[in-house]
Amino acid sequence: MTIVAIAGNRARRILRDRISLFFLVVLPILVIVIVGAIVGGFNKFQVGVVDLDHRPLTTALVAELSHSNALDVHQYTSVETGKTALRRAEIGTLVEIPAAADARLRSGKSVAIVAFGERTNSDQQAAVAAVSSVIAAHGAIVQAATFSEARVGAPFDAQVVIAERVASGASSVTISTRSVDSKSRLLPQGYSYSAPTMLVLFVFINSLAGGAAMIRTRQLGMYERMVAAPVTPTEIVFGETVVYLAIALVQSLLIVLVGALAFGVHWGDPLAASALVIVWALVGTGAGMLAGTMFKTPEQSTSIAPTIGILLGMLGGCMWPLEIVGTTMRTIGHIAPHAWAVDAWTSLLSRGGTIGDIQRDLIVLAGFAIVLLAVATRRLRQALAP
Repeated sequence: MTIVAIAGNRARRILRDRISLFFLVVLPILVIVIVGAIVGGFNKFQVGVVDLDHRPLTTALVAELSHSNALDVHQYTSVETGKTALRRAEIGTLVEIPAAADARLRSGKSVAIVAFGERTNSDQQAAVAAVSSVIAAHGAIVQAATFSEARVGAPFDAQVVIAERVASGASSVTISTRSVDSKSRLLPQGYSYSAPTMLVLFVFINSLAGGAAMIRTRQLGMYERMVAAPVTPTEIVFGETVVYLAIALVQSLLIVLVGALAFGVHWGDPLAASALVIVWALVGTGAGMLAGTMFKTPEQSTSIAPTIGILLGMLGGCMWPLEIVGTTMRTIGHIAPHAWAVDAWTSLLSRGGTIGDIQRDLIVLAGFAIVLLAVATRRLRQALAP
C-alpha cells in the first residue's frame, strides 16, 4: 500500500502541473496529428490543369483527370497562373491542354499535352505517370470513335458515347502484390511508419524530461521526510518506477489510439504490439529515473535530456529509416535502443510479424531496460541513504 500511496502522490502532483500535462499529453498528440495530416496529404498528387480549348473533348479530359483516385486537380485560367502556383509549391505538376486540341483530335491529328514540373523530383515523375495513364485512356476512346466514324459514318460525338460505354463495361485487370521474402526490409508506408517512430521518440523524450519531477522531489527534501517515516528506500524506488511506467504506458496508448482511429494505422499482431509497448515503456522508465538521479537541477533535465533523446532518436531511425544509410551507420545506430524498437515495429507493420519474429528485438530492449533500471535504482538508493 505504501508503494501505491507514493505513486498516487506523484501522479496527483503531475496532474496539477499544467506545463507537465502539456508536454506529456498535448504536445505528443499535437505533433502526431500534424505529421499524420501532412503524410496523409501524400495520398493524392496535387496537379494543376489549364484547358486553353474548353471544347467537349478537352472538357471531358479534365473531368477524367479530376475523377482519378491518384490526382487532386486544380484548374487555372492561364498557363502563367498555373506556373505561379507551381513555383509556390501549391501544386506539384502543371498540365497544359493546348488550344484547338478538340478540332485536331476530331480530324485524326495528334495533340501534344505539356506537363510542367521538376524532372529530378520522383513525386512529380509519379504524378506525370498518373496523368499520362488518364490521357492514354481518353486517347483510346477518341481513337475508337475516330475509327468507328470512318467505318460506320455515324457522327463522331455519338461514337464517343458508345466508346465510353464500352470502355466502362470492359473488365479491368487487377494487380496484386505479395511479399514472398520473409526477410524483406520493406518499410511501412506513409503514416504507418511515422506513427510508431513518433511513439518511440516521444515516450523516451518525455520520460527523460520527466526526471525533473524527481529532482524537484529531492530538492524539496521529500525523500528525507519519507525515509524518516516508516517507508523503506525499496518502497520509494518502486513507487517512482510505477509512476514513470504508468506515464509511459498512457502516452503509448494515446499515440496508438490516435494512429488507429484518426489515421487508420494497423499496429500489427495485438500480442506482439502490446509486448513491444510494455518493454519500450520500461526502457523509458529506466531512462527517466536515471535522468532524475544524474542531473542536479530541473532546468538541466528539461533542457539537456530532450536533446539527448532527439539525438538518440536520430541515430536510431526515428527521423529517417536506417535502411537508407550505409551499413556502418546502421550498425552504429543500433547502439541506441530506438533502432531495435523501430526494427520491431517495422516487422509488425510491414511484414505481418508475430511476437516470435520480434523476439530478438524484445530481448535486447529488455536488456536495455534492466540495465537502465538497475543503474537508476542504485543511484536513487544512494541518494536516499542517510
